[in-house]
Amino acid sequence: MKSLDVVGEPIIDLLKKIAIPASTGTLFQTLYNIVDTFFAGKISANALAAIAKSFPLYFIIIATGVGIVSASNALISNSLGAKDDRTASLYVAQSLLYSVIVSIVVTMIGLSFSDDLLRFMGSDQETIKLATDYLDVIFFATFIFLIQISLNGALNAQGDTKSYRNVLIVSFFLNIGLNPLFIFGLGPIPAFGIAGLAIATVIAQLLGLFYLAYKVYCCELKQYLSPKCFLPKFDLIKNLTNQSVPMMMNMFMIGLGIYNILFFVSKFGYLAAAGYGSALRIEQILLLPVIGLNTAVLTIAGQNFGAKFFDRVDESYTKAIIVGSSFMILAGVIVFLLADNIVSIFTDNQEAINFGADYLKVAAFIGPVYPVFFITNALFQAIKKPIYTVIITFSRLVLLPFSTMSVVVFVLDGTFKDLFLGLFFINWTFGIVVFLFSKYYMKKLFSKIAEA
Repeated sequence: MKSLDVVGEPIIDLLKKIAIPASTGTLFQTLYNIVDTFFAGKISANALAAIAKSFPLYFIIIATGVGIVSASNALISNSLGAKDDRTASLYVAQSLLYSVIVSIVVTMIGLSFSDDLLRFMGSDQETIKLATDYLDVIFFATFIFLIQISLNGALNAQGDTKSYRNVLIVSFFLNIGLNPLFIFGLGPIPAFGIAGLAIATVIAQLLGLFYLAYKVYCCELKQYLSPKCFLPKFDLIKNLTNQSVPMMMNMFMIGLGIYNILFFVSKFGYLAAAGYGSALRIEQILLLPVIGLNTAVLTIAGQNFGAKFFDRVDESYTKAIIVGSSFMILAGVIVFLLADNIVSIFTDNQEAINFGADYLKVAAFIGPVYPVFFITNALFQAIKKPIYTVIITFSRLVLLPFSTMSVVVFVLDGTFKDLFLGLFFINWTFGIVVFLFSKYYMKKLFSKIAEA
């Protein structure tokens, strides 16, 4: 497999080649989760509740996976940009070893504390039983998920987002067939019930792991990979840890931010939460191209930073924000005009539709600033300053929203719509600050490196 010329090709061309496959893959990952929810509902209402209750625990695996893929992508990209292919290959091997170590820790935590955490969330005994039947399989297979993610990071660093896209597309269709097979049974295959959902996921992930391992085996770095590369090299594992832990924290901040907003939305009743939740699904789909740009900038900026082509790092950051914001402006116009119709896809309750439409009409104006946050996070990962992503995410999703919405609800006695007008103000204000700070920080850092 020939890698993209990430330090030579025009930035706009690279953004298209990397971001579009990444966005497509994320779309099918979203659809995959919808299929799981659909089949859980076919088992029982309690099974559906169990899957919902399982998500915060499953999120532990997702958060660690994001940390690993970000760390491996950034460090391998930097090494490739510096023309140090041997170190890049070492990071490929060490990231796989790191994934195994982390997976052991996550598995132990998941199996030891899932019952207590589910009980803390107010789950009844039947829901706990169903959730643990599902989660036990998932946590035992954590190493499969994280090794696959690590392999994806190695491919992303070389500009290959198509391979993981292919895995996600095939997994989606496999899931449609495997779920009913293992849930309800057929012939010699017994009915596993809700555990069948997890078994189907593990099989799809395992097949994806084999495919990505083959793609890594065929890449240009293969010539430097040898068995001794997989012996622990603690300095490299330390670098992976330092790069990945802030991103794991970043993901937990995102989870806390979601809970934060839902806490205040719920003050206006369950129909407000239903309307907001329905509208949020649409917003998440619209953000898929921005997520693709995040992956692209992490790869492009990472390699060019390693090569010390600092003007291309700045160019990739700026152009990605322009492309992302332009798309969100166009999407915002459509969402604003069709807000009521969009929410009515998910519910026929008029009050819930009104709540969801109110949110979408404000979100349409917030959307164009979202690329600043996503792409700035990718930039700081690429230049090996991931702690700034935690600071930005905590400020944007936890500290500022909590402060603003507390004032709106408890001091000003504001409406549901006022909540999001407050978020509109803080997102745009903070977005401008983040963009200007990023430009200033890049200029200062690049000058310092050039003078050294």
